[in-house]
Amino acid sequence: MLDVVELARRFIDIESITGNEAAMAAASAEVLRQIGFEARLLEVAPGRANVLATLDAPRVLLSTHLDTVPPHFPARDESDWLYGRGACDTKGILAAMLAAAERLLQEGVRDVGLLLVVGEETDSAGAKHANATLSLPSVTHTVVGEPTESKFARAQKGAFKLTLRARGRAAHSGYPQHGHSALRAMLDLLQRIEQAEWGEDAELGRATVNVGVLRAGRAANVVPDEAEAQVFIRVVDSAAAVRQRVERIVQPSGPSVEWREEGSNDPQRWLTLPGEPETVVAFNTDAPFLTRFGQRLLVGPGSILVAHSSEERISKRELRAAVDLYHRTVLRLRTASG
Repeated sequence: MLDVVELARRFIDIESITGNEAAMAAASAEVLRQIGFEARLLEVAPGRANVLATLDAPRVLLSTHLDTVPPHFPARDESDWLYGRGACDTKGILAAMLAAAERLLQEGVRDVGLLLVVGEETDSAGAKHANATLSLPSVTHTVVGEPTESKFARAQKGAFKLTLRARGRAAHSGYPQHGHSALRAMLDLLQRIEQAEWGEDAELGRATVNVGVLRAGRAANVVPDEAEAQVFIRVVDSAAAVRQRVERIVQPSGPSVEWREEGSNDPQRWLTLPGEPETVVAFNTDAPFLTRFGQRLLVGPGSILVAHSSEERISKRELRAAVDLYHRTVLRLRTASG
């Protein structure tokens, strides 16, 4: 039997920052074969592959992602906690799914499958590729693993990512009147974006804006002739409404400023299970892009509040309980689908 904590520790120690998921795909496929699945690597891009594991035609899919955000740091134990990059987002979740799948196989349940994807932390490339290329008509439900504190998410905010670019005119900083600062234009625009009203929903709350990246200039003594910013908006009404607001805000800046949409999706409502705890999440997931694989559920151990941080961790107690959570979820969904 798989030891879920040991397996999570092993996975955490494998560096799999987005774009470098090959070792993680190989390791998870190896474990899946050892416990009895037929596991295939499905190339998404050179050196990057999703993992699909099945036996009989699957009715329920367990799905999570193989990649992590940078920087990588290995696993360490502290009492009931397991620390490390990916501990909760989502290598601990992956370990719990594999341990649950092993138990199901030992009980004779052969119509469960696993879909492990690359690229969730940037553009959901793996989920989009799977949705476009995989035909799994037998699947009625997909359980997507993300850190929801082991509560079923009934709703998820949407996402809208954009890049802004401003052009100016370089000049010697001793004579700034001969130049035009692209950075100043960008800062004025970002202030308008942060002060704008982006929507509110009774269940999802208020939309939020994060300026995550800002680059500008060439040297301290040069008026900057270029500036770039990357902005992430958590959507509560629709991506179309956000797109219109961005256009209205950027347009008065004139031709020296342009913007490009990098990706977006609307808010989502997910299936939950009666009697199980529920929550609402503000983060984005692969679930909106897995539209061909039945009804979707979103649940997993760990807290998003420590994901992406230097203190990323997961409770060993919650990790072990997650094996039971995924096990009973699959059994309940099989019953619901007849």
